[in-house]
Amino acid sequence: MSSSVLGSSTSMADNIYHVEICRDPHSTARNEEILAHVDIFFRGRVLTTRDLHITEFDDKFLQQHVSKIEVSDIKLSQQETICTADCIFRYHIYQLHEDGPGTEELDDEDLAAANHWILPSREFHGLWESLVFDEDIKTKLLSYASTTLLFTDKQVDSNIISWNKVVLLHGPPGTGKTSLCKALAQKLCIRLSGRFTYGQLVEINSHSLFSKWFSESGKLVMKMFQKIQELIDEPQALVCVLIDEVESLTAARKSAMSGSEPSDAIRVVNAVLTQIDQIKKYPNVIILTTSNVTGAIDLAFVDRADIKQYIGPPSPSAIYSIYKSCIVELVKRGILTSGQTVLDWRSLEFMRFVENTFNRDSLQLKEISEKSHGLSGRTLRKLPFIAHAMFIQKSQASLQEFLIALDKAVQQQFKERTDLARD
Repeated sequence: MSSSVLGSSTSMADNIYHVEICRDPHSTARNEEILAHVDIFFRGRVLTTRDLHITEFDDKFLQQHVSKIEVSDIKLSQQETICTADCIFRYHIYQLHEDGPGTEELDDEDLAAANHWILPSREFHGLWESLVFDEDIKTKLLSYASTTLLFTDKQVDSNIISWNKVVLLHGPPGTGKTSLCKALAQKLCIRLSGRFTYGQLVEINSHSLFSKWFSESGKLVMKMFQKIQELIDEPQALVCVLIDEVESLTAARKSAMSGSEPSDAIRVVNAVLTQIDQIKKYPNVIILTTSNVTGAIDLAFVDRADIKQYIGPPSPSAIYSIYKSCIVELVKRGILTSGQTVLDWRSLEFMRFVENTFNRDSLQLKEISEKSHGLSGRTLRKLPFIAHAMFIQKSQASLQEFLIALDKAVQQQFKERTDLARD
């Protein structure tokens, strides 16, 4: 992977755009060659909405060696354009790893202690873009992670300026905390491709690792972090450690202090915190954690977190954006139609159809979004499937038919929740 810069000499942050170039999996071209061809494409060009996500190229070299070019984190309407003469483009070249996750097992123990991915991974491709939040949480986290790695790289004295390289995302279940951690790890590997050759994501299985309170449990923790240390020892790899539902640590410590669990539990929790303190000094590691129970998080851990970001249920405006992305995907796949022939999703006609559709039917979708307030992001992503399965049941439908079905699916969801509450 590699990074480069294209554009004028302006230093305004608003004029900096990140261009992510996904290499074809079979490409053997040098990054410099790819950058030269992409440079020709962008030089002096006026970018429109069609140029933000490019999968088809006139340039035969790009056809052979590039799968996708994306100008990241920008939204344009059909009327808006970007003049490249006024911009700085930061280029990030990457290649997706096709393998799925591996399992980290601890010697002879019957214990799947962690899942392990090499990044960037095909499994997480597009995940960052699919996540919708009310605040600009994604940009905030990306900026934090970039700064913390920069400070470590520049050997800033941590006795003068303190940071722990720990992110804590907390909030109710189903709001996208774990997905955001995985997407952030993937995005960092792409954005820091000039600094690191590849990435590693290690997702620690908290329930398995922290619930085995027997005399060997402290050794299990040590073995887990020894494996992580082996990954960190490769300086060309960015290592992201994900501890999901970190409140498991707190539950263990509280049980131990109340006398309901052996004192070994305290030693295990202390070992985890000590290991986090040890690995944070390395320049190529960041620790991402989540919690569903805000009030139960151990204060000793909370103190270590540089950012404590609440992730709550989406607002109606965020719900609208989620539904819109789902509808665009169904139109793209030909399941929802305009009443005419199925449009090529890469064409300008498709983009015009989508924009005109939401201008025309946005009021109805906004009403459905208001009715959906209170549902988790996880549930919202399932509702288009449920709407089709329960209330459409045919291979193609109009947008109007789908919106009626989606409205019914939302009502059914709340009814099911009420029925479950009665049990």
